[in-house]
Amino acid sequence: DVQLVDSGGGLVQAGGSLRLSCIASGFTLVDYAVCWFRQAPGKEREGVSCITKSNRTTSYIDSVKGRFTISEDNAKNTVYLQMNSLKPEDTVVYSCAVERGSELVSSGDYWAQGTQVTVSS
Repeated sequence: DVQLVDSGGGLVQAGGSLRLSCIASGFTLVDYAVCWFRQAPGKEREGVSCITKSNRTTSYIDSVKGRFTISEDNAKNTVYLQMNSLKPEDTVVYSCAVERGSELVSSGDYWAQGTQVTVSS
């Protein structure tokens, strides 16, 4: 069965760190573009960080540059999002998604269920 599962969210104080994991089964992550998205209530979903399909180039939105790092472990078929120096405004549900037909994730072939990150001030 094809499955994409994310985890690692939780409650942390401002300035703290969390590491999110996105684990794939039934397919190989390295064949796909991978992105982490987040969506706050009443707001549009935004792509936080991505790995492109072909060259595995990483990218970040401005608000997380220097604080978040996306990485992958091919042996574990897992992509991580290391989040440091967390801020209250980072509080939201984070989800990973993958897409095989493009360099970045647009509609997504598979989506994980989402993991809640809460940063207290």
